[in-house]
Amino acid sequence: MNEALPDVPEVRVVGLPQLTSGFDLVERLDLPMHLKVHGPLEPLGGEQLAKLAENINLKGRGGAGFPFHKKLRSVAEAAIKRGVRPVVVVNGSEDEPACRKDTVLINRAPHLILDGALLVAEALGARTLVVGVTRESTQRSMEAALAERGLSNGRRSALRARVQRNPVRMVTGAAASLIRSIDGGPAIPPGRKVSASQNGVGGAPTLLSNAETFAQLAIAARIGPERYGNTGLYDEPGTVMLTVSGAVARPMVIEAPTGVPLRYILQLAGAPPVPQGVLTGGYHGKWIDAATVNEAVVSRNSLDAVGGALGAGAILPISQETCPLGESLMVAKWLAEESAGQCGPCYLGLPAAARGLEDILNGGGPAALEALKQVAKNVKRRGACSHPDGSAMFLESTIKAFTDDLAAHVLGNGCGRPVEGVLPLFEGGMTPSLPGGASAEENGPSRQKIYVDWTLCRGHGLCADILPEVFELGADGFPTVAQAQVPRYAEAKALRAVRRCPALALRLEEAAPRDNGASRNLPVLSQGRGRRALGR
Repeated sequence: MNEALPDVPEVRVVGLPQLTSGFDLVERLDLPMHLKVHGPLEPLGGEQLAKLAENINLKGRGGAGFPFHKKLRSVAEAAIKRGVRPVVVVNGSEDEPACRKDTVLINRAPHLILDGALLVAEALGARTLVVGVTRESTQRSMEAALAERGLSNGRRSALRARVQRNPVRMVTGAAASLIRSIDGGPAIPPGRKVSASQNGVGGAPTLLSNAETFAQLAIAARIGPERYGNTGLYDEPGTVMLTVSGAVARPMVIEAPTGVPLRYILQLAGAPPVPQGVLTGGYHGKWIDAATVNEAVVSRNSLDAVGGALGAGAILPISQETCPLGESLMVAKWLAEESAGQCGPCYLGLPAAARGLEDILNGGGPAALEALKQVAKNVKRRGACSHPDGSAMFLESTIKAFTDDLAAHVLGNGCGRPVEGVLPLFEGGMTPSLPGGASAEENGPSRQKIYVDWTLCRGHGLCADILPEVFELGADGFPTVAQAQVPRYAEAKALRAVRRCPALALRLEEAAPRDNGASRNLPVLSQGRGRRALGR
């Protein structure tokens, strides 16, 4: 029940491969093989790159679907206005149990992602590139890819590039969480809405997008908008990466052109011929019924039109033999456990919503149904991040999609079908909360804080090399934080940084109880003026 998907499941392709080109030749495309398969890539000017993204209607593939060209221009304009160099961040933090498409790309085609990220960095005049990951396999693959290109986080590098490893948590993948962690804080939302394009890493304008988005940009830059537009739908050209799991014979990641019938995608993975329902967009997505499946094609607009969602590209059918409300309850409990615990609508509302759905299954009657509807309504648009909104959308979709089963539980003695646990969760239904699947002791709250003594610091930079989880150097060569909590899994590295500091400017102290140190982890704004930006 609820078996976890492997990091790299089976990969299939419908039609001609683009992002998955070369997958039939090797397990991982290193730099020489990547160049043999895809060929060299010439840099593009900033406005050229923005027009390319606009011509192919490229939208973020992480779930939100924001137009990439608007984000690119916004970052460039902010960088020019403020006279600072922007930062480029690749979000490869794929922490939903039902999603693996970005993990597959990072593990098997990391250089395609880097191609897109480096195109953007060159166009914007960025000097910092960070790739956010949460899995050991993705960290290894991306660090190897950076090394193959001769990229490092050294102070003298023309482009400082590194991998940021964060805990495996649902909220870690939020843009604000990733940016906060890059600045040395915890990988949870900051509790306020801030535009990364205006005020991101170190306070600088930051272009942050999903790993697949950068890979799609690299493909389009090589073949041009016309050839790119020959694949897929006119208004949503190209391919999409989908993770198909749930009640299927073979869980897999599929690259398919937009416009392919959804039922064909399900057939490839061995789904039931007539599924009871299909969850589209993952655990922040929406259910559609079997009749609707026959109408839908793979595209953002098509799925929206039939009441579904493309979201993060997860597609999960369930069979007629399982209780859909029971399956959804297991996901609802997991979503409640994934709360960052820092705002009431999420910390209190999501467990209450899960209890409400459980009350319905246990014969709570119409009162339980009305209570669930009210809780789901109350948590929306009131949280510190999008997690409560997405979770509420999932619950409301469950109520809407399975009206017959809902009536059987609310008005009768239940539907009589078992809960099979076909929707994947992490092992045991829980999520490892720190990198590497650390033990419970390692996963506990931080016990240590590290401090910089500015009267001694001489900007040698060893702290950032040894402890990148905490330290990043500013444009002046000095650390961008004065004090920060040390993650449990990095305590040994923190001690090594203290011992190796040539100026003896670092010290470790036990963290005060109930003090997460986030309020005092103040990044220093990077200085300097970008030489290249859009429109120049």
